[in-house]
Amino acid sequence: MIVHQDCVHFRGDIPCRPNKKSGYICDNCPEYKKISASILIIKLGAVGDVIRTTPLLRKIREAQPGSYITWLTYTPEILSSGWVNRILNVNPENLEFIKQIEFDWIINLDKDPVAIALMNQIKSNKKSGFTIDKYGHAKPVSTEAENHKWLTGLFDEVSKKNNQHYVEEIFNIAGYKFSDEEYILDVEVSREWNINKKKKVAGLNTGCGGRWTSRLWPVDYWTTLAKELIGQGYEVVLLGGAQEDEKNRHIQKLSGAKYFGHFPLKEFISLMDQCDVIVTAVTMAMHVAVALRKKLILFNNIFNKNEFYLYERGEILEPDFDCDCYFTPECPNNCMQYLKPEKVLKAVLAE
Repeated sequence: MIVHQDCVHFRGDIPCRPNKKSGYICDNCPEYKKISASILIIKLGAVGDVIRTTPLLRKIREAQPGSYITWLTYTPEILSSGWVNRILNVNPENLEFIKQIEFDWIINLDKDPVAIALMNQIKSNKKSGFTIDKYGHAKPVSTEAENHKWLTGLFDEVSKKNNQHYVEEIFNIAGYKFSDEEYILDVEVSREWNINKKKKVAGLNTGCGGRWTSRLWPVDYWTTLAKELIGQGYEVVLLGGAQEDEKNRHIQKLSGAKYFGHFPLKEFISLMDQCDVIVTAVTMAMHVAVALRKKLILFNNIFNKNEFYLYERGEILEPDFDCDCYFTPECPNNCMQYLKPEKVLKAVLAE
């Protein structure tokens, strides 16, 4: 009996999809598709970082449609099995497993210790991104694109002058030209939301995570914005996680906006998908909004705004204050107070 171990459908230990669905076996399978390249993507990072890396899948599939893609990450639940053949969580078993595979191409887009160590240990004919130096630090593999992304992380002065957005940077590292390839994100509708869809729905994501509190917008500004939008005929939904629960309940009480609570990731995405426009600081919700192709009003104060690409579906707003809080967890001037609600309201209402 013939066994096509080089087929994209082959599983190795259990029946493949064509066998389960149609009873095909390798001898005469019309769905046999030879693997053209075995590719490993290492993008461990936070949920938002993984989401904004997904456009790369579109380009790889276009350039190498017969490729078998493995992705290693801390957040496997956010990736689509329709685009990635093998999705692996970071654990000792999976790390040992991938060390035994010889890939045709490894793309490592992270500079943390686990990622760069793996880049050095796994066999591959081609490597792109970042590896490890003799001191245990990240270093670029070789190319100008990799060197660019490395240097912007090392020096604020270089980072401030950068005019490439993140997706463009990772495309350059992989040797591709970015052509507006969209994010990839599956939406699972797990419940019905009590939202009046006859109105325009504005989602206000009031948090920004615990590390970079310099990005927080004042609570009374969120309250004012919610009231103003309700007055303009919008359905307003407050968004956030456990950290924002008390804050959102307070805003709900003062403004009349709707707040349904905080939810696991898939439900949070489903809720965001109900919205027509999202207002948020730079955080996971920003990347989800871009992936869902929503109009996005993005607050930025501590990053280079050129890093973010909204696909012409929104606007980046910054405080009317020249602050020196670049990449700082806490702002000494609380400069987000200089981004006024009326400026945000105007951006939301703009067609």
